[in-house]
Amino acid sequence: MSLWLILGIVLALLIAAVALYLFTARRYQSSDSVANSYDQWTEDGILEFYWGEHIHLGHYGSPPQRKDFLTAKADFVHEMVRWGGLDQLAPGTTVLDVGCGIGGSSRILARDYGFAVTGITISPQQVKRAQELTSNELDVRFQVDDAMSMSFPDASFDVVWSIEAGPHMPDKAVFAKELMRVLKPGGILVVADWNQRDARQTPLNGWERSVMRQLLDQWSHPEFASIEGFAEQLAATGFVAGEVITADWAEATLPSWLDSIWQGVARPEGLVRFGVPGLVKSLREVPTLLLMRLAFGTGLCRFGMFRAVRNRGYGAS
Repeated sequence: MSLWLILGIVLALLIAAVALYLFTARRYQSSDSVANSYDQWTEDGILEFYWGEHIHLGHYGSPPQRKDFLTAKADFVHEMVRWGGLDQLAPGTTVLDVGCGIGGSSRILARDYGFAVTGITISPQQVKRAQELTSNELDVRFQVDDAMSMSFPDASFDVVWSIEAGPHMPDKAVFAKELMRVLKPGGILVVADWNQRDARQTPLNGWERSVMRQLLDQWSHPEFASIEGFAEQLAATGFVAGEVITADWAEATLPSWLDSIWQGVARPEGLVRFGVPGLVKSLREVPTLLLMRLAFGTGLCRFGMFRAVRNRGYGAS
């Protein structure tokens, strides 16, 4: 095969990927658009192949250290457990994993900490795959549920846990109230999320608004909250005892974006497994990943951590 033919094939693939990126944006329309997006990502298996069982960012330390991509993702779960004080809780503690994906975090919480975990996602295909990946020996179950209107009674869980689900929620105040509603009095909420800079303090300029529009439209996000704004919405539920504790883990998670792109280079067997259509689908995500790296690296986006304790008064049952 001549060099010119190879270059021509590569160029054609890049053009196809760019065309997919430009003309097939996955804009948020309803919870169905989110469910459909995750169903497709789960069915084709590409996301799981490159990102593993944890469909969230990794934790590389602060300052960040070189680390295996998949190891960093598992480390994130343990770091979040410690940050939230969940490592002090007894085995058998009931945990609701909101936006559980294919169950990676749920399995760690059950296996390594002895928690009884219920994972929910809006995607039926994610529930199916999570069940396939989970040993019957673990105290974990998965179900389809809408985080904006959960099927659980008030005060159902000792811990409510959520990683990177918030950007898919169209009304952050409703999301905040649902998270706190299902938490038992004295229970702990721990949330990790993609957030944007608080525009009330520093308004977004033209290029920042353009970048944010792409980050929303490409991955079925209606809106990013700010760390300050979501903390205020949690406090406004009336369920929080004391203050909402926050942190920004942007620095510790930042290497994930370029590492996720590097997986396509470091694991060429994916081309054999998924073929040319899979390669085009993978390349289609590269611009969004690069924009995410730009946004988090410049402070336009932040990685918010939230911890709140449910009070023993208002709304308790």
